[in-house]
Amino acid sequence: MDDWIEIERDERHIRRERAKARELRRTPYFQEKFRQGICYYCKRKFPEEELTLDHIVPVARGGRSTRGNLVICCRACNQAKKYLTPAEMLLRELAPDNQPETTDPETPEN
Repeated sequence: MDDWIEIERDERHIRRERAKARELRRTPYFQEKFRQGICYYCKRKFPEEELTLDHIVPVARGGRSTRGNLVICCRACNQAKKYLTPAEMLLRELAPDNQPETTDPETPEN
């Protein structure tokens, strides 16, 4: 699925938004979120040092560094998400190669 996503990177936008994200990371709101230690995506608990700040709509895709677009997540979820939007993440989950194997009702199980 990832091969059809075309991204036109605006390096100035990316630098500006990442700088804003670093500032927001130091705010009491995000400091508390890091202390709570819950990954936004997988909902598991992690130590603060294993968490990252992620843009829900990626900066490379035009996302902004605002409180509503930033979430705390574990490194594994952040790396799995990459540059995908929430809709693309859902599509990835629904992809045929991501579905559990089922038995064919036409085929006998003997």
